[in-house]
Amino acid sequence: MSPTHAEYAASCEEALQLDELVDRLVAFHQCSAVAAAPEDAGLVAIRAQLEGEVADIEPLLVGEEDRHRLACLRQWLEEDLERLAAVFLARRERLLETSWAVVHPHSRLCDKGRVLLANAIGRDLQSASGDGIADPGSDLASLLVGLEARGETVLARQALDGYLRQSGDYEVARLLSVFAFVQALAGARRALQRHQSAGEDGERPALLAETMRECRGYLDLAEAHAEFRFPPLLIGIGVSGSGKSRFTRTLVGRLGAVRLCSDVERHRLFAIDPQATSIDAPVDMFSPEATEQTYRRLAECAGTLLEAGFPTCVDGTFLKREQRDLLRHQAEARGLPVLLVSFEADQATLRRRIDKRARRQGVPVEESLAVLARQQADIEAFGDEERLHLLHLDTTADNAAETLADLIQHHVKLT
Repeated sequence: MSPTHAEYAASCEEALQLDELVDRLVAFHQCSAVAAAPEDAGLVAIRAQLEGEVADIEPLLVGEEDRHRLACLRQWLEEDLERLAAVFLARRERLLETSWAVVHPHSRLCDKGRVLLANAIGRDLQSASGDGIADPGSDLASLLVGLEARGETVLARQALDGYLRQSGDYEVARLLSVFAFVQALAGARRALQRHQSAGEDGERPALLAETMRECRGYLDLAEAHAEFRFPPLLIGIGVSGSGKSRFTRTLVGRLGAVRLCSDVERHRLFAIDPQATSIDAPVDMFSPEATEQTYRRLAECAGTLLEAGFPTCVDGTFLKREQRDLLRHQAEARGLPVLLVSFEADQATLRRRIDKRARRQGVPVEESLAVLARQQADIEAFGDEERLHLLHLDTTADNAAETLADLIQHHVKLT
């Protein structure tokens, strides 16, 4: 039986670190779906939020330039809602009864002793659209915009990466620009309303200037999320112990990439918890058929993320050229840059890393080393076409993480 909202609220600590918040947010979204909602409920809700925010903001703006900017932003969103209408309609079964923020109003997001966001995701509970049916993406966007507005870009990137990987809801990425746009408008509206409530006093000119700086900062965020992007696809290739998982994790914070992990998606295909140390039912997750399914799942998710405008990094062994081609074509078919990164280490380092990991996980070292041997025997050499997109990274070298980020920025011109 799924836990109720009350049970979740009772179990939620008031102060949450980011990883714990993401865990709880995913769990909340998975248990809070509306039993039966109209097919267009999600689209109706986001349109109502847009209209409400614009109606509140427009009369509070003091300059014609800002009003024109708001009108342009509104037009962009209306066009995007038309373009994405089918995606909204397809998410009917994911719609929530209410927002995380409504159920957890006293929660806080903390980092290194600092309180960053109230109700942990920074949602405006005073807004008429703060409660009611909504897509999970609206909660996620509120968290991301709240962090970005406070200059916590790295934390925002980590939150996005963690949420998508744990939930498996990669389709929500296609709508995040819309949800983040509306949440940024909500931030601009709150700034203007705080100035209005302060009333007339001797400090009004300074207060107005500060208010408009904050308001325009949120409008900048709205424009940033509306901007059309050409994201790269990064394919991380390497045998067990090569360091690909550790190094691809660094790309999340440094470059804003969303990471797809073959191990996670393989487990998800078989409805097995990726964190599980044992499997109750006998399942051959590594049969040729299962491996083919896994790479097709990775390709599907990568295509979704690229279409949503997110740099995407796929972490897998990619022993076969056809597996690499399957992913590479997701970017090339969309006219997007692609980079293959071969993560490499000497044999002694590979064995040492595998030994350490096996002992930490409590699995036989010999079995893990046997897997390494099979991978090394089965990996297919890179073809001429692949070498046009290929980088080799020695993961034992000093400053390898910095080298990787610099090489990627040079080759695919990330900004």
